[in-house]
Amino acid sequence: MKIVHYSEVEEKVFGSPAKGASGRVVIGKADGADNFCMRVIELAPGGYTPRHSHPWEHEQFVHAGRGTILMDNRWFEFGPGSVVFVPANEEHQLKNTGEEPLVVVCLVPPFAPEI
Repeated sequence: MKIVHYSEVEEKVFGSPAKGASGRVVIGKADGADNFCMRVIELAPGGYTPRHSHPWEHEQFVHAGRGTILMDNRWFEFGPGSVVFVPANEEHQLKNTGEEPLVVVCLVPPFAPEI
């Protein structure tokens, strides 16, 4: 069992081509999680992830902030409480369009890199 506030978990700052982006593995292999990895991704105001794709799906829950996501060559707006499903091999990118940090909980399968 593990109970911890996500902000107590080590933060990894992502370098270029991301901007203002960081992530934390809040539940992963080190915790004995064999089926999923739970990450918390944070984007500063004006921050973004690079456009990318990978051979695994992931599920996202927007905890705080506002942003847009590129999927299917279109931008979609989202905010707190939104859920996003990104299929495998779908090119995608997150951007923080708000004035506060964008905090997204992201689940990936066990064969994906944790961060």
